[in-house]
Amino acid sequence: MNIETFQDLIDWTRQLHGHLAECLKHCATQQEEARAKWLLEYLADHEATLEQTVAGFEKQADPKALHTWVYDYLSHAPIAPHQVCRSPYAEMSFDDICRTIFSLHDQVIELYRYLEGRAEIPETRELVRELLKLEEHESMRLAQQTNRARDM
Repeated sequence: MNIETFQDLIDWTRQLHGHLAECLKHCATQQEEARAKWLLEYLADHEATLEQTVAGFEKQADPKALHTWVYDYLSHAPIAPHQVCRSPYAEMSFDDICRTIFSLHDQVIELYRYLEGRAEIPETRELVRELLKLEEHESMRLAQQTNRARDM
């Protein structure tokens, strides 16, 4: 996907969470270890909810912010989850799944932090700040839930 505006960035984020939800759900059906299967199902639901939440940003955001060009994204290394779900999570352990998912979320958070510091107008800075808060909050929530599951 070619990201040129903040609207493209939001759409890319929404698609990222949606793709991840589908892949995790698919892999859960093939996972043999019970705890890892539960984790994949939980993560799939979580990512699907995030997809819906991020979609809401497209509807409520200031049009001025949405149509602002994202120049700095082009110099940032793109985040590429498994583009075609070939069941990588079905073969991973609970801890490997956690590491992979948290790494992906950390990359999204890092991208938003990077862009927040470079946003030139207040509307885009506020939009990126809100997206960043969402991603950080959801990442913390995931960490709490997976730590509880790990303790079981």
